Amino acid sequence: MACCASLAFASSGDRQEEYISCVNKCDSETCLKEEQLEPLDLSLRLTKWTCIDNCKYLCMHSITNDAIEQNLPVHQYHGKWPFHRFLGMQEPASVLFSLLNGYMHVLAWPRLKRVIPENYYMRPFYLGYAIVGMNTWLWSAVYHSRDWPSTEKLDYFSAGTAIMYGLFYTVIRVTRMVNIRSQLVWGVVCLVPLLLHIGYLTFVHFDYGYNMAATATIGGIHNLWWICWSIMNWRERPYAWEPTVSAILITSAMCLEILDFAPLWGILDAHSLWHAATIPLVPIWYRFLLKD
Repeated sequence: MACCASLAFASSGDRQEEYISCVNKCDSETCLKEEQLEPLDLSLRLTKWTCIDNCKYLCMHSITNDAIEQNLPVHQYHGKWPFHRFLGMQEPASVLFSLLNGYMHVLAWPRLKRVIPENYYMRPFYLGYAIVGMNTWLWSAVYHSRDWPSTEKLDYFSAGTAIMYGLFYTVIRVTRMVNIRSQLVWGVVCLVPLLLHIGYLTFVHFDYGYNMAATATIGGIHNLWWICWSIMNWRERPYAWEPTVSAILITSAMCLEILDFAPLWGILDAHSLWHAATIPLVPIWYRFLLKD
């Protein structure tokens, strides 16, 4: 899900005098006389682009095109690389890959209901995992379509919820926690820190470094639980190696975030490639859950 900076943050590109001058000129010559000009395209109006937003976009790409022609560095603007929008979507590749990730959860839903026995104690938790996954990737797609403070929070909080939910059902499965009271207590243990985390980011300080550290920690703990389970069960269960491989593949996919680079063809950046890499991992994980 999203690990990039907010539009509220300044970047090297939007601090350039050339960019500031271009935006001011566009604003005075276009936006202040907007009633005399053609309105924005329907797709831009539907995705809530304003005239000044459009000025920033056009100036960003004008300067970026000149930089590419002169073999100069490409800058970020307002915390984002200069992507080519499509139908008003700011990062169309990340939107597409987010939707495909969500679709993998949609495809898994009927199979989970059909294959998992009604009396199996993990059935509601695995169905819940599918619902949480759909929700997470939906808000990821929304956020990458239009980056606003509200969509950013929905994306981050949904991702955090998905990671915590993964740890929640993993502990129940690995420890064979069939007692409902124990499940409820463990659920509260997971829910309280999640709510405190969301509350801190919402009402105290939206700290990107803290958020990344917190989610990475919970994700790492989740992976360790499954790795330990693999080690303890490799003799009895021939598929016990699969969670460890999945953990390695997911971690490897996340490492794409480290390779931050200007988008290829103005479309594909490291973040979008991370989302692309996780698409085939979703059905692999569901296949393991059903085998188990």
